[in-house]
Amino acid sequence: MTALVIPSWTPPLESSELAGVLARLQQWTPFDGDAVLEDVGVALDDVAPREEEVEACAARLDGHLAKLVDIAVASGAGQEDADAGLLVRRAQDVRKVQVSDSCWSAVAHLRRLAWSVNELLDYLAATGCIREAA
Repeated sequence: MTALVIPSWTPPLESSELAGVLARLQQWTPFDGDAVLEDVGVALDDVAPREEEVEACAARLDGHLAKLVDIAVASGAGQEDADAGLLVRRAQDVRKVQVSDSCWSAVAHLRRLAWSVNELLDYLAATGCIREAA
């Protein structure tokens, strides 16, 4: 009878790499479709948000858009479908825009963010990449 030789186990990541994974997991928040739709509604309402609310809403929409882009890229939608690729590029472009100090310029940027979020959310829901938000 021959002896079975089992190689010793080696971890797939070093301790510093594991610490980085842990840090990213601790910062992660789940996708909240209701919060996304609420922020889109505030931005696209007939009445513009108050000047003091614009910056905070834009920051939230930027975060939503970043998550949606990550979902689209991770699912491969951007590479497989020209429409998804276009929506991802538009989202990335609108996130790069530097906004002037003008209130109306900030509101216009806020609304561009909201439209990008809404279009990408609708597309990802229609293609089954995410569950449709309420």
